[in-house]
Amino acid sequence: MKTGSEDNLENYLSQRRALVEEALERLIPGEENAPSLLFRAMRYSLFAGGKRLRPILCLAGAEAAGGDPASVLPAACALECIHTYSLIHDDLPAMDDDDLRRGKPTCHKVFGEATAILAGDALLTQAFTLLADPRHMPSLPPLTRVKVIAEIGKAAGPFGMVGGQVMDMAPPEGRGEVSFLDAMHRRKTGAMIRVSVVAGAMLCGGDPMTIKALSSYGERIGLAFQIADDILDVTGDPGELGKGTGGDRRLGKVTYPAVMGLEASRRRMADLVDGALTDLEGLDERAHPLRGIAKFIMERKS
Repeated sequence: MKTGSEDNLENYLSQRRALVEEALERLIPGEENAPSLLFRAMRYSLFAGGKRLRPILCLAGAEAAGGDPASVLPAACALECIHTYSLIHDDLPAMDDDDLRRGKPTCHKVFGEATAILAGDALLTQAFTLLADPRHMPSLPPLTRVKVIAEIGKAAGPFGMVGGQVMDMAPPEGRGEVSFLDAMHRRKTGAMIRVSVVAGAMLCGGDPMTIKALSSYGERIGLAFQIADDILDVTGDPGELGKGTGGDRRLGKVTYPAVMGLEASRRRMADLVDGALTDLEGLDERAHPLRGIAKFIMERKS
């Protein structure tokens, strides 16, 4: 039986996901644009499903800072575009060589490798168009817009997600140490999760103490999310996950369960979530969704 708080979180996630879906439909160019093949590939992956965790975190960060979540929807959609581009490229034969994503054939399986690469490129650049275009979030102070663009660019680039991906592909000596895993996943997974929360608060004029608390929260849940991902690759149900399991072992990747064992990994994840909740202690009830999301990350099945 679900508790009231679980029902509330499910309702919150469902409502926020619907907001994001509507905004994506409105803001991402349709297949009637030329070249149609490119826009079909972009939208195929973008609308293939998914939790929409990063844009929802952006909306929740805005709420925690006392802002209107609807006002940051273009930024939330930009974050989902960046995430989807990373998944398209991650699935390519040169990377993880996956056939399924979100229960559907991966982009390169449907459209070919070249078009999949370009679809990812297009989603990444479209994200920064959404962020930079003054027609979106028109009341946003220009300096705040530039700072948010810089934060997201750093999180997505060589000092964030892309750098972490390279560390994963070509790990140095000491790859079997937890310290290396933490450093890699703070970039590969954690950076975009952290900036999603922080960007929402920055866009709504969050004060420095709130931004600091949300930054620490985001960093912790980013690592917790990755540990959960590693655990699910060992124990998860492919039907629920929408993709195959055991891929990390097949590719020889170093994961938290491989280094620490399953039980120690679960304890580490729980400690990170506890720390994230502690980060939010100075914030009021407007941060309740973030508290629920932290627990959801630890308990998720897909």
